[in-house]
Amino acid sequence: MFTSRIGIDLGTANSLVYVQGKGVVLNEPTVVAVTVDDNKVIAVGNQAKEMLGKTPVNIVASRPMRDGVIADYTVTEAMLRYFINQVSGFFRLFRPEVMVCAPAGGTTVERRAVLDAALSAGARTAYLIDEALAAAIGAGLPIAEASGNMIVDIGGGTTEVAVISLGGIVVHRTQKVAGNKLDEAIASYVRRKHNLLIGERTAEEIKLKIGSATPLDKELTMEIKGRDAFSGLPSVIKISTSEITEAIKPQLKEMVNAIKSVLEETPPELSSDIIDRGMVLSGGTSLLRNLDRLITQETGVPAHVAEDPLFCVARGTGVAIENLDKFKRNISIAR
Repeated sequence: MFTSRIGIDLGTANSLVYVQGKGVVLNEPTVVAVTVDDNKVIAVGNQAKEMLGKTPVNIVASRPMRDGVIADYTVTEAMLRYFINQVSGFFRLFRPEVMVCAPAGGTTVERRAVLDAALSAGARTAYLIDEALAAAIGAGLPIAEASGNMIVDIGGGTTEVAVISLGGIVVHRTQKVAGNKLDEAIASYVRRKHNLLIGERTAEEIKLKIGSATPLDKELTMEIKGRDAFSGLPSVIKISTSEITEAIKPQLKEMVNAIKSVLEETPPELSSDIIDRGMVLSGGTSLLRNLDRLITQETGVPAHVAEDPLFCVARGTGVAIENLDKFKRNISIAR
């Protein structure tokens, strides 16, 4: 086989690329920097993320994906071309086969846009797989069995909740609340309570370092720097975990409600399997302290964080493209 096969987890916050026979070879932020005058891409991934909030007037650094779907088609296509070239090389005899994941709750137009972007970026054949299904495959769930497997994939833009049995999705829900909304809630809280303006990178850093879904026995604190909303001058304040827990409480409630709604719609026979096995959490946001504990308390169903949750979707996408015959009824194809 001369054509290489590539699986891409095109996430709102991070994009991961899986290459057949090599595993996950690329993990970069879904950020692109372009020039304002001629819309030319000058940086992608880590290099572009460094520019967020720091660019001059003639350069714009932005995230081309929003809530799990393409917000800027041209920039997304350029980013996909960059990823494909990075792993396949700029000079190649055969164009690769590419599989990209998309939210199960996306519209036909949104899903078609992902396939078109992959083809325009240099793919010979483009495949599309549901994000929740890819996450379940990557987490090692026995999805082919006649039993209920529940996956909760919490990324940067969406929370994907699904119950899978016999290789297909039985019940699913896509909630447009995830890591980015938590960052926005933290930035909003800091401005409201401390009159300090901070950027999205600082908000994300606060979430990672001291954030928690439930109160901690031992409080964590952190010094953060920003601009005072009244004086306009640089300022430094100290913030604690309990404040972050309060700030993100409404967004976490929305995530839990999405999980509850899927549990309510799940057939009774599959519900009994889920009670026995519990649900598996994947995606970068599932690493938030005590999120599994909060979900277990609120739903009564044990929640477990998958091994390497950030890589579940990328790994699952890679396994699916390596075994196309096995998963052909679960994917869309475009040539």
